[in-house]
Amino acid sequence: MSEAVIKAEKLCLTFQTNDGPVHALQDVDLTVNKGEFVSFIGPSGCGKTTFLRVLADLETPTGGSVSVNGMTPREARRKRAYGFVFQAAGLYPWRTIAGNIRLPLEIMGIPKAEQKKLVEEVLDLVHLSGFENKFPWQLSGGMQQRASIARALSFQADILLMDEPFGALDEIVRDHLNEQLLELWAKTNKTIGFVTHSIPEAVYLSTKIVVMSPRPGRVTDVIDSPLPRERPLEIRESPEFLELAHRVREGLRAGHGEDA
Repeated sequence: MSEAVIKAEKLCLTFQTNDGPVHALQDVDLTVNKGEFVSFIGPSGCGKTTFLRVLADLETPTGGSVSVNGMTPREARRKRAYGFVFQAAGLYPWRTIAGNIRLPLEIMGIPKAEQKKLVEEVLDLVHLSGFENKFPWQLSGGMQQRASIARALSFQADILLMDEPFGALDEIVRDHLNEQLLELWAKTNKTIGFVTHSIPEAVYLSTKIVVMSPRPGRVTDVIDSPLPRERPLEIRESPEFLELAHRVREGLRAGHGEDA
């Protein structure tokens, strides 16, 4: 039986603003099992990022329940159960790449020799060996984002939460990083939650695609991918891929229709 790593039941989140309440999430039910690659897709403002932020204890739900590794998000944060990759790489310009990756390990009080070993391991995983003494401004946008992923991997959490990490990159770089991310996932067997606006990206990367409606964010479809785990970029031309992309597109349209 699959082990549930993330579980949300009737999850709601309403923000109170000067213009009245904003219902960001409404009755979200979702289970993510160990080792799955789950993409969240939907229109801007549908609650994709908010859901990830709830998992990371960066937002507090106003209704329902959510657990991460069987714990509350707060307990999961304290136990460092996940790494988080933001839209922007968020690297400190005065620290080298190794220094940026080492930062959470320093905060955790891990011995220096162990820090060095872990940094070397994750640099190798994201194909940045040899760049440890460079500064962020000396790297391309794609390389900076790979360094950000390495930092999130450095303390060996089982879960990786990624909020549209490749959204600002050009298509060629994005394709390359998508391939590398699948390779990294195969090597580490992490559970990955990934926010994207791109249908091809969601279909290419995921074992499960969660389609969300316009605000208030609800899950309108959960699609299990029939594609094999080994996925060359050429798979995007296959009938199976195009059929899956069509179902995601139709799910997004239907979500908009409910709102009309």
